[in-house]
Amino acid sequence: MHYTYHDSPIGPLLLAERNGTLTTIRFPLDGAREAPEFGWELSNAPFRDVKEQLDGYFAGRRQRFDLALAPTGTAFQRKVLEALQAIPYGETRSYKEVAAAIGKPRAVRAVGAANGRNPIPIIIPCHRVIGSDGSLTGFGGGLEVKRALLALEQDAGLFS
Repeated sequence: MHYTYHDSPIGPLLLAERNGTLTTIRFPLDGAREAPEFGWELSNAPFRDVKEQLDGYFAGRRQRFDLALAPTGTAFQRKVLEALQAIPYGETRSYKEVAAAIGKPRAVRAVGAANGRNPIPIIIPCHRVIGSDGSLTGFGGGLEVKRALLALEQDAGLFS
């Protein structure tokens, strides 16, 4: 497993990949870089496209990512992650709507748990999932980051 850090407008992101596929994006903890897992090897080369596409996203120039992804999780979690990728840029869906989209309308809490375990946030846009009442709910990067990402998608170029 290779890793690197990417300085972004929301702080230093930890990126990890295996065999040319992105597996992980982790947000900073209290503004500081998150430590890599034991045995991960520091390498910048595999991440050029990821960094370029993230920079384009934060500058409001990119609405879709074109990267090889390898998210981990159960079959159910991966189905939820696929549904998240179908949420258009600048739009949101409720957990209930995501549950219905995967054919499990009563699995709202399970969808929330799978959303919370998203190993590749931003690129798999879990920030676009909100409460049924329109409220912002938990997010691995914190609610301020979620609010900023949603604002970015409403007003392209927020971070540029």
